[in-house]
Amino acid sequence: MSSSSTTTEPTVRETPEVSGDDNANARAAVHSANKPGAAYAAAVANGESERAWIRRVVLLLTGQAFSLLGSNIVQYAIWWWIVLQTKTGSAMLLATLFGVVPQAIVSICGGSWADRHSRKLLIMLPDMVIAVVTVVLSLSFAMGWASLTMIFVVLFIRSAGGGVQTPAVQSFIPDVVPSGKLLRVNSIYGVINSVNMIVAPAVAAVLINTVPLWSILLPTLEPMSDANADRSLIASVRRVFADLKDGFSYTWRRANLRNVVLGDALVCFVAVAPMNLTLLLMTREYEGIDLNLGFINLTTASDKLAANELGWSIGMLLGGALMSTIGAKLIRNNMRVVAFGIALVGVSVVGLGVVHNLLAYLLIDVVNGLASAICMGPMRTIIQTEADEKMVGRVFGLDTTLSTLGMPLGMLIFAPLADVIPISLVFIIGGVLTLPIGIYLFGQARRNVSAQVTRTAA
Repeated sequence: MSSSSTTTEPTVRETPEVSGDDNANARAAVHSANKPGAAYAAAVANGESERAWIRRVVLLLTGQAFSLLGSNIVQYAIWWWIVLQTKTGSAMLLATLFGVVPQAIVSICGGSWADRHSRKLLIMLPDMVIAVVTVVLSLSFAMGWASLTMIFVVLFIRSAGGGVQTPAVQSFIPDVVPSGKLLRVNSIYGVINSVNMIVAPAVAAVLINTVPLWSILLPTLEPMSDANADRSLIASVRRVFADLKDGFSYTWRRANLRNVVLGDALVCFVAVAPMNLTLLLMTREYEGIDLNLGFINLTTASDKLAANELGWSIGMLLGGALMSTIGAKLIRNNMRVVAFGIALVGVSVVGLGVVHNLLAYLLIDVVNGLASAICMGPMRTIIQTEADEKMVGRVFGLDTTLSTLGMPLGMLIFAPLADVIPISLVFIIGGVLTLPIGIYLFGQARRNVSAQVTRTAA
């Protein structure tokens, strides 16, 4: 979640230190087509109109919108089937682990692959693999021999596919978008994710109550190009670990990238983890408390939980819309916006633990979603503009890995703590621990401005 929006001055990029000097020229040739804005520059060179890059972005975002919608509907349907059939916390814990951890681990390789191979292929290939295994699961339900083990295997593969696809999509965006438009496009991408979070559970809820699960799982298969695999598995593994080392070293030496990646991971650890306990917070703190707004009456636990999810998603939608319109025109310091968004996340998480009024809780929930959206677009923009074109995939892979692992690691601390102390206090602790992250990034943003003024004066 970071934003670097200075579009009036070009970003100075250093050539990364890549292991294996013998292959340096070959790697440069492989990546020459992957430079940020390469497709846009080619369109200008060929005399195409300014709308050429817009067409490419529309195609990319439209494809991702339908892909995300279908994937999220299937994901919700599988999770709800597990809940309805098992009604056990252990099954949900396993589903969470199989659905989250693989993405965190595979993202390490996914970032490296995004820098070395065709990003278009890396976007399409996971969709193809996920579609195939989901069809197999659908057939198993239709034939009556599905099991929790098979479901966990499918969740594992789907999560691993996300570890390949997510860094590739984030790295591919600057290939087709002018640098001055990155914040707007990243924010629109955030809006698409927010709309999916609103639409997917609603569609899944209707489908799971009207049609059998096997029919929900049937996806649309897309054609895929062939890829050349590495001839040596050992060489491939060594390359991945070398790329991981290079990516970590490259990120750590650059203050803005380091601050964004670590800030994202820490926020997921101390703030996002408690937010996954809203189910317990709602059931413990608001049991027997109804809310009648005239046009809707929240009485049952399911009503309140649905309102909780909807409120956060609406906040994300509003925040994404704000960043893609007004924010894209006004923001000139992305790191400052990231710091503000993180601080607002911390304040809103504290607010969720402090209030005891259901309406106030839902309003703060909207603010939390808004704050999250304010962070995400600028964070992606900072990575896309600050990282060298040959390293952007590895930086995104590192960011995805650390942020994805941050949530379950935080849950290992906050979930047991919620059984020892009042759960509202867990939210207050998580929110208070988030505030120093925002304050630190504010200081870094001011330092960046001071350094820029000094360089200009010199």
